Amino acid sequence: MTSQEPGMVEHQAESLVGRLLVATPALQDPNFERTVVLLVSHESAGALGVVLNRATEVPVAEVLGDWCELTQEPAVLFEGGPVQPEAAIALGWIRNDAGQPSCFKPFLGRLGTLDLSADPEPLNGSLEGMRVFAGYASWESEQLSDEINDGAWMVFDSLPGDPFDSRPEDLWSMVWRRQGGLTGAVAMYPADPSHN
Repeated sequence: MTSQEPGMVEHQAESLVGRLLVATPALQDPNFERTVVLLVSHESAGALGVVLNRATEVPVAEVLGDWCELTQEPAVLFEGGPVQPEAAIALGWIRNDAGQPSCFKPFLGRLGTLDLSADPEPLNGSLEGMRVFAGYASWESEQLSDEINDGAWMVFDSLPGDPFDSRPEDLWSMVWRRQGGLTGAVAMYPADPSHN
């Protein structure tokens, strides 16, 4: 990041993997309005992430059977984004003393993706958190930097618990609030400004 406004990106030389994209009130796309997206991949060809704060009512047990035992509450599928909603991406947070199971692919320290085609049994006691997302969000080469520079997204550091928060519906305002100052005041922005 340069010394410009927080959340702005001058160019995409810096990888944003593990960072949060937080929708600004200016972003009116219903797919992303008031969302918090964790970037799990960011390369010159594009970026991929999952929306952290859109829980569904579909229990993980209905779709992935035994994996539900490892899933963080609420143990439901999350809408990860509008791309390939039939595909599932699982995020896991591995315990310090767990080593690295073969079905775990880290992208930020102990945070990584899990291979849902594997047997979940070897992971018992190895995870501090797990969540399953149906679909994902993706951007082509310069698309994400253009959207950030147009004011649709702010880029903030993630905390380890963000992907597994027990109150995902509060995550958008919580991430804004922890920025402090005027930036933190965005947390109070009403979902419908006409009711202000």
